[in-house]
Amino acid sequence: MSTAARIPQQDRSRATRRRLLEAAVDCLAELGWNGSTVTVVAERAGVTRGAAQHHFPTREDLFTAAVEHVAAERLAALRADTGELPPPGPARTEAVVDMVIRLYTGPLFRAALHLWVAAATEEPLRARIVALENRVGRESHRAALEFLGLDERTPGVRETVQATLDLARGLGLANLLTDDSLRRSGVVRQWSAMLQAAVDAAVPAREN
Repeated sequence: MSTAARIPQQDRSRATRRRLLEAAVDCLAELGWNGSTVTVVAERAGVTRGAAQHHFPTREDLFTAAVEHVAAERLAALRADTGELPPPGPARTEAVVDMVIRLYTGPLFRAALHLWVAAATEEPLRARIVALENRVGRESHRAALEFLGLDERTPGVRETVQATLDLARGLGLANLLTDDSLRRSGVVRQWSAMLQAAVDAAVPAREN
């Protein structure tokens, strides 16, 4: 087969894989683990079950890859938005907190939660989900440090940023059953003020 013929085929394969990943996340968020079979995902993606299994031999392969894919995209989008952040100061800190919390209050987090619950009883899935969540957590932590201009070697910084991520997860859980946006906005403002105090204390320590 010529190179010219292979390239469109590769493009089609990548497009099929992407549709499957996005459909898998949508199904998890809407139907949960039990309702999200490979057949259901394939139908939503507009491909055959055989095509789905060609890309992802097992159900666990499909859903862990799906959440990882969208997590990577959302983290990339988060980084792409950094050019619009305000200069260092309270407004920037609040914007960073809001960005981090949005990572944990959308469809991706809802889909991830279904995987967490399934992983509690599905042994083959558990190791994959633990590794995935650890990786997403590390990337989120690194991004928050970068956006806030902090060095985690400064005493207290690592714990404060980790507390921000834990807060974001908790707010994501609160938002799972009802729209919690009104209460969440007040929490974001209060936590941002507390985080700004920690930033102000950490920056002189880093510069000395």
